[in-house]
Amino acid sequence: MAKSLQDQLLEAGAVKKDRATKLKKDKHKQGKQRLRGAAEPDQIKAQAQRAQAEKLERDRALSRQRQDEADQKAVLAQVRQLIETNGLDDGDAETPYNFTCEGVIRTILVTPALQSSLVNGHVAIVQLDESYVLVAAPVAEKIRERAPAAVALLNSSQATPVDADDPYADYKIPDDLTW
Repeated sequence: MAKSLQDQLLEAGAVKKDRATKLKKDKHKQGKQRLRGAAEPDQIKAQAQRAQAEKLERDRALSRQRQDEADQKAVLAQVRQLIETNGLDDGDAETPYNFTCEGVIRTILVTPALQSSLVNGHVAIVQLDESYVLVAAPVAEKIRERAPAAVALLNSSQATPVDADDPYADYKIPDDLTW
């Protein structure tokens, strides 16, 4: 019976037994991998690196989203604190003041002094949850920087320029006019 080359080399002493066994096992593993259709080790490493990079990018995106949500909550908390600490007391308000907010006409009760301050732009109306609160104009500007949607009404304190071609330029609108 013919002996394999490996057996002949073992008998001749050209190869050690443990080395021959290791080579036989490696050859057996390679044959199994070919039968299973396993990918090359370089391809496996590349796939693992791509998967790790994708996971890292997903984690970063999720972290950014959570950070944005936390920042937004912090800004809303700042706005709430500004409104609660700087809200003006309307005292015994009995004069209705109409304004538009989100396309709907709203009414808030104010004193005559607050009404003139609203018209002149010294006081503003801001929205806190479902209610409206009066605050000073500088506070409303700070609120507008953080959350523009929270400011319901902030009149300009500068006089509006009169157009020369306006046919009603001679008719001034009274400050106490309510609509």
